[in-house]
Amino acid sequence: MRSRLLPLLIILLAGILLALGFPLALSQAQAQQQRVVVDRIDDTARFASLAQFVTSTSQPDERRATLQHELNRYHDLYGIRAGVFYRDGRTMAASPVDWRVPGEGQQGGKKGRPDGARAFAEALAGRRSHDPPQVWPWQRDGRIAVASPVIRDGDVAAVVLTDSPTGPMRSRIMRGWLAIAVGEAAAMLLALAAALRLTGWVLKPVRTLDRAAHEIATGKLTSRVVDSVGPPELRRLAHSFNEMAGNVESVLEQQRAFVADASHQLRNPLSALLLRIELLALELPEGNEEMASVRAEGKRLARVLDDLLDLALAEHSDTAHVQLTDVADIAAERVAAWRPSAEQKGVELRLAGQSAATGWADPVALSSALDAVVDNAVKFTPDGGTVAVTVRAEGDSVTVETADAGPGLTDEELERVGDRFWRSSRHQNVSGSGLGLSITRALLAGSGAVLSFAHNDPRGLRVLITVPRNAPDAE
Repeated sequence: MRSRLLPLLIILLAGILLALGFPLALSQAQAQQQRVVVDRIDDTARFASLAQFVTSTSQPDERRATLQHELNRYHDLYGIRAGVFYRDGRTMAASPVDWRVPGEGQQGGKKGRPDGARAFAEALAGRRSHDPPQVWPWQRDGRIAVASPVIRDGDVAAVVLTDSPTGPMRSRIMRGWLAIAVGEAAAMLLALAAALRLTGWVLKPVRTLDRAAHEIATGKLTSRVVDSVGPPELRRLAHSFNEMAGNVESVLEQQRAFVADASHQLRNPLSALLLRIELLALELPEGNEEMASVRAEGKRLARVLDDLLDLALAEHSDTAHVQLTDVADIAAERVAAWRPSAEQKGVELRLAGQSAATGWADPVALSSALDAVVDNAVKFTPDGGTVAVTVRAEGDSVTVETADAGPGLTDEELERVGDRFWRSSRHQNVSGSGLGLSITRALLAGSGAVLSFAHNDPRGLRVLITVPRNAPDAE
């Protein structure tokens, strides 16, 4: 969820910063050019006042020489072309001396640019240049033309025209843009850090809820979440989740208590009933079929009650003693314990794989689970078959695989194996209650181990007990 929320926040923040940055950069460039334009307007106004003396004095040559001297000094000092031109375009004074009024359609060179022609035309109309086209940093040949009219007797007698290079101005604009870009980058980094903290604060309760929901789904019904962090809406959700988990745990505890109590309460009268059946059998002829059937059903009912009690106790136990355990040693011990029973049935029980493999498990629960799995494999393997128990340490887990040569299960049956009281219709003649694998799964769940099933090649069933090799996280 964070990977989806964070890009949206970043895009939003980047859009806001760009929306602020572009107008700021534009205004900064316009401010730099406006400074240049204002300076040129002041310069042209000064030259215009000098030019008025040339047009009004009786000694124009002397005044023209003074004006020419000032224009030359101006050009030498600032590198700006400047000139005073009569209305018909004739030159009164100019620096450089060969500079002329720019003509419409001329592009660059010593004869100026169309911008100069437009500025000259505006001055002839009695208006000062005030808004020349914006010059951008990438316009290496960009120049700024500013013109002011020389007024005599209320009419335009001449025009002062300046044509400025823009290299320094473009450099200042570029430095200003660089500062804006650095500021935008710094603001983006701060916004990114704030977005990371914000998404972490918002999504932390969600991650906690997800972990707690997974733990409850895997059987850890005591798992709860802290409902004092995050936004108010998520805190209320966490509080509701804790209430729901508490109600679910209470209902399941009542169910387990009922099963355990019912199994225990039924076990005593059933034992008395079986005893009376045995006493009654003494009064009947030996080999009576009805008595044998009643005795078999009674023993089967007793076995079901014992398995129900074991299942209730396995699910009720929430204090698994997980410790570093030699899984291979326990597997070897249980195989050795079951080998006589397998040989009596005509089944070869063998151990393969690694002789030492450690993992984090409850030794008692693991031993009981292996007993149930090996018993089940030997039970369904026909005379002359083989049951192989293999221990493998792979990556972060240790796997104990029990493969039998029995009839196996179909794909549909493989999805239901391990359910309570479920037995394949093809195995109804084999004794059992259908609770053995359910008890095994409950025993393993408390210690973090996993029970899974797969087809065996060429036939049979593979039961895998996977034990983690890493220590469980501290609560």
